[in-house]
Amino acid sequence: MIIELPQVGESVTEGTITQWLKRVGDRVEKYDPLVEVLTDKVSMEVPSPVAGVITEILAEEGQTLPMGAPIAAIQTSDVAADASLSDQSTQPAQDVASSDAPSDAIGRTGVLLKDVAPVGPTGSGATETRAAPQPPQAVAQDAAPEPPQAVAQNAAPADRRRRYSPAVMRLAEQHGVDLAQVGGTGMGGRITRKDVLAYIDAAAPPQSQPQAPPPAPETAAPQPAAHSADEERVPLTPVRRIIAANMTSSAAQIPAAWSITEVDVSGLVRRRDALKDEFLQREGYPITYLHFIVKAVAASLKENPLLNSSWDGDAILLKKRINIGIAVAAPDGLVVPVIHDADALSVAGIARRAADLTRRARQGKLSVDDVQSGTFTLNNTGALGSIASQPIINHPQAAILTTEAIVKRPVAIGDAIAIRSMMNICLTFDHRIMDGAEASAFANAVKRRLEAIGDDAVIY
Repeated sequence: MIIELPQVGESVTEGTITQWLKRVGDRVEKYDPLVEVLTDKVSMEVPSPVAGVITEILAEEGQTLPMGAPIAAIQTSDVAADASLSDQSTQPAQDVASSDAPSDAIGRTGVLLKDVAPVGPTGSGATETRAAPQPPQAVAQDAAPEPPQAVAQNAAPADRRRRYSPAVMRLAEQHGVDLAQVGGTGMGGRITRKDVLAYIDAAAPPQSQPQAPPPAPETAAPQPAAHSADEERVPLTPVRRIIAANMTSSAAQIPAAWSITEVDVSGLVRRRDALKDEFLQREGYPITYLHFIVKAVAASLKENPLLNSSWDGDAILLKKRINIGIAVAAPDGLVVPVIHDADALSVAGIARRAADLTRRARQGKLSVDDVQSGTFTLNNTGALGSIASQPIINHPQAAILTTEAIVKRPVAIGDAIAIRSMMNICLTFDHRIMDGAEASAFANAVKRRLEAIGDDAVIY
């Protein structure tokens, strides 16, 4: 049975194999974790959809593959029984034609596992199967250039049953390798990608398939620049690669503009200081300034829907739900879990949801649902001591807002000077979707709501 990289969401198109949790020859039960996969949304474990023995690993650690690509092969009891029956056939000529095609027991899996942490493919009761016979040309390539009768008489049983995985066939085609010349080290003599790579390194291709000339110097892949003794080259982690790709895509595709708005949050500071100890004791998790800000942002997005939208080529998509992503610095890199329907939650409800998401983000236990469908992003850079920043939009959203450090400073109020708690909010917005007037209306709506928080502000 071929295991595929599962489809986990419309916006997730590829994943990177970070670590295999099982090896070739290992016995696995249904739902046992097979492999850790990193997407641009979340890191997840892919469980086995069936019980069986791993016969081949088709994707190497560090390899990035599209969703739906084959990553492993598992031999189940059904497959073994089917192979045993084929060995008892009394018609050798028919064996040659049928054994080169994948067994009817080979199926594909890509169903999202529900209510099992974190996510991955599952079987749906019985194993789904579908036949995928190879074209006649593929069979002819695997056979020796002899009449079918001679092949049937001379071929060994193992040769008659030989099949190649898509990854092996693709690699062989790229390098002009005749798979009949390659020895297999997989279960039952099956040829793996490592066998093909070892053959390429050890010997030239057969005479019937002349080796392609080496690439011209101008087309050769660029080599890393030489480094001096006082420099260190740090390889990129998969998470860092994804962050780099996403930030580059956003900066290249979105004509972004930026503004900063000053907010007097003295009332917010007093209200939070007055209830934080009691809230922590009663609820078991803290209430922060950010939770009040999320509430103000959600209400302001409903008032200014252009900020809660995305660019769609010849149209603007206004989002009906308000799902606010909160940037969290996790051990492996920045992640953005989403508070769905934030406008329907109280401040205390937002605090509860944010505490759960932040805890699981730092433990690496977020599910795909936790990071999907965000319509606006909020980043609390003030926690890092910043007083002004210019964030990059979380593509394909329309805008992103940062909240900066709260600083006490003298402020003119009427004809008097007072010491107030001041905070900057910084907004980056897509200038294709809106102009400065709409962006400023949103920022001022957030400012108005935050400055209206007083000693009697309701949090439930």
